Amino acid sequence: MKYRCCHEQRRLKVSEDPTLNGIDYLEVIDHDLAHDDPLRQRTLLVHFFKPLPTGKKALTAANVRIDGGERIRDVKVLWAAAASPEPTQLVAPDPPDTAAAEAPTLALVNRLEDGPGTLVVRTDEAGDFSTYTLRLVASPDSDAPPEGFDPCLQEVAFAFKAQCPSDFDCAPPRTCVPQTDEPPEIDYLAKDYPGFRRLILDRLSQLVPQWRKSSEADMGVAVAELLAYVCDHLSYQQDAVATEAYLNTARRRVSLRRHAVLVDYPMHDGCNARAWVQVQTSADSLSLSLAGLRFLTQCGDFDPEIAPGPKLEAAMRASPLVFEAMLDPRLRNGANADEYRQSLYAAHNEMRFYTWDDESCCLQQGATRATLKGAFPALAKGDVLVLEERVGPLTGEPGDADPSHRHAVRLTGAQTRDDPLGGQAITEISWASADALPFSLCVSGDNHGKMTYLDNIGVARGNIVLVDHGRTITSGDPGQTLDAEKLGTVPQPSLINVAACCVDPCKPPPPDAIPPRYRPVLAKRPLTQAAGQFVDAAGGLKGTQPYPFDSFGPAAHAIDADMRNVVPQLDLTSVYKGTTNSWSARRNLFGSKANDHDFVVEVDEAGDAALRFGDNTLGMRPESTTAFSASYRIGNGAAGNVGPESIAHIVGATGAILGVRNPCAARGGVDAEDAASVRRHAPQAFRTQQRAVTLDDYARVAGRDTRVQRAAASMRWTGSWYTVFLTVDPVAGAQASDVKAGLPGEVDPYRMAGVDLECNDPHYVSLQIGLHVCVMDDYFRSEVRRQLMLLFSNRALPDRKRALFHPDNYTFGQSVFMSQLYEAAHNVPGVAAVQVTKFQRQGTDDPSWLMRGEFPIGPFEIARMDNDPNYPEHGVLELDIHGGK
Repeated sequence: MKYRCCHEQRRLKVSEDPTLNGIDYLEVIDHDLAHDDPLRQRTLLVHFFKPLPTGKKALTAANVRIDGGERIRDVKVLWAAAASPEPTQLVAPDPPDTAAAEAPTLALVNRLEDGPGTLVVRTDEAGDFSTYTLRLVASPDSDAPPEGFDPCLQEVAFAFKAQCPSDFDCAPPRTCVPQTDEPPEIDYLAKDYPGFRRLILDRLSQLVPQWRKSSEADMGVAVAELLAYVCDHLSYQQDAVATEAYLNTARRRVSLRRHAVLVDYPMHDGCNARAWVQVQTSADSLSLSLAGLRFLTQCGDFDPEIAPGPKLEAAMRASPLVFEAMLDPRLRNGANADEYRQSLYAAHNEMRFYTWDDESCCLQQGATRATLKGAFPALAKGDVLVLEERVGPLTGEPGDADPSHRHAVRLTGAQTRDDPLGGQAITEISWASADALPFSLCVSGDNHGKMTYLDNIGVARGNIVLVDHGRTITSGDPGQTLDAEKLGTVPQPSLINVAACCVDPCKPPPPDAIPPRYRPVLAKRPLTQAAGQFVDAAGGLKGTQPYPFDSFGPAAHAIDADMRNVVPQLDLTSVYKGTTNSWSARRNLFGSKANDHDFVVEVDEAGDAALRFGDNTLGMRPESTTAFSASYRIGNGAAGNVGPESIAHIVGATGAILGVRNPCAARGGVDAEDAASVRRHAPQAFRTQQRAVTLDDYARVAGRDTRVQRAAASMRWTGSWYTVFLTVDPVAGAQASDVKAGLPGEVDPYRMAGVDLECNDPHYVSLQIGLHVCVMDDYFRSEVRRQLMLLFSNRALPDRKRALFHPDNYTFGQSVFMSQLYEAAHNVPGVAAVQVTKFQRQGTDDPSWLMRGEFPIGPFEIARMDNDPNYPEHGVLELDIHGGK
């Protein structure tokens, strides 16, 4: 039996044996001879471990046999002799005239270093391209080796064409061909316990026909039923995996999230709520540390300030919602959060408005400036005030105050000075247009119930802190410091990929360890998800790092949440071989590099948060034995949207806190997106256009800005490149300068390379309209005129409707029809009849539009008729009224 072994120890032992000899290797003389030499591939050099026997025991042609071949078989051995001394067949060939032909072969034999241990074999012809076997035998009729030769090394496989050019490796592959048995007939439709039990018992009856026991107590039946039970569970797992493979059938939240991200739909896990909280203090000046500062909703008869310890433990047993102060994003650039403090002042608890000695005043809707009574030098740019209706304007009772008349503003300026009339100290404050007052705030007025005058109906409240819902996990006592949760270590690989059955068993591939599954789950839930804003810490400009809020921006932007920028509130740290690294949470790992310390938080349907790491291609895979620890917050979703006056306690021990309240309701809390929403929206997510090539593309992208009613685009060659000019129609109330300044930055990510962007103002077309109106007898002409002048203007009507030429009623390319004028005029009470006498562009005298009944507007034009005597060039209305009183 000839074995195929990877480690041939027999060769080593034969070579070390003092008497036993064997074949080492074989050479075919081929390229060393001339190309047309007939002796090419007919001379074989068989090398042995030891010198060959001489004399009567010398090997001859009778001791050499060549077997094998496909086309050329039964290759004969003409002669065989030791290479040293020189073979007589080469020195004195027969016939003698072949000596010249044998000379090149003789020269090669003489150059052999181990002539006594080499056997020269001459064949009658060269073989084909198949494999042959040269075997040493004691006699032509025997397969036994000659005396003194090892039976395992008495033969060698070779090829006559070994030196012929080939594109393949000359070494034959060593493979273990698997046994291919005919597969048994199995019912692959079996998917449950009864089916698997019947299948196993039927198979056993075929393999062991003599076994016929069918009792449930039989050991064979028990084992078969146990296997059927396991198969039933495995079949369920197969079905579950197949179910999770598709968006429409997946049931697990993690599967839905992964399917959705493949079509660019970011499934969100909710967002926490934010609120403005006023901390009233009795101290003239109190420095309050915001790092880790916690606020609690109403939890019983506790003081506004609850000291850590037994009182805080008792308060936490009432299960209040926990809010924490949000830090200034500038601290994210390396400052120590423990050193960040906010100053509180007793004078800022309540500040009255100064009306410059006027009475019965109100702060009008859209106001961005006000005057406070008294000097408040501590007020500065960036401070937040809440403008609030303190008591009811009619009764003067706090319970009658409108809770919706509360609005937070961030100051853009504060200046103290004196009223030149009387010397009253005042403070003038201003805020951004984005924080413009959304309602009219009554400041002072008569108390009709008690016939007294009230000068503090509306007030401004300071000492405002921005908080968000969520509690940082601490160890044990709620008053203790932060203690990171241990997430264990990455395990060592315990499994390896098994190589295929047909590889070379003597050259197995290196072990391919299967990376261990490490997906730690946080102990508490729900994990807080907070929205960030892309701002620059230096000046409020847009950057690449999401911060909790923009301390330089309007107060409204600090509360509003963009679900695209929501990130989990979790700090992850790893320790590997003494090196500590911080890991960053990402929505997905598609943009992570192989060496980035990034991870993804996946929240399942139960609210448990698991951490998923990269694979050394998209994100780094943590090494085995790496220890992880996490610091995080819990509290999320719409549960944090508490109403006004719900937050009532602060955790601290200053002794100078008079009260804690949230004047405005907390908002921004959103529950995690459900499966139905993902199945409904994800398939359409990829249809969102993310590029601007045509002019309509640019207009469409610009129109996504909420401050833009409509946009139009044009392209012109500007000397060295094309420039797209965006013409924007802002919504009413939006500052055109602000829109023009910010719009290029929003459109730039979508623009085509090599194209510049510019924003310009729309071209307004001022109209001149004349009406001849007949008034009913019971109506006053002056009242009808006033109603018509108000209706045909750009103002907002008292009933919250828009006038006919309100800026939001007309946009680019929208024609004005005469029928609209007739309809609007006839709806005014007291109008009996109306006739349009003028319908033309202001400054022209063209009756053609009056005859057509339509005034066309160009694609970059907007119709305008403000009917404002201060700006007569913005369109005028001419009225000719008859009748009435």
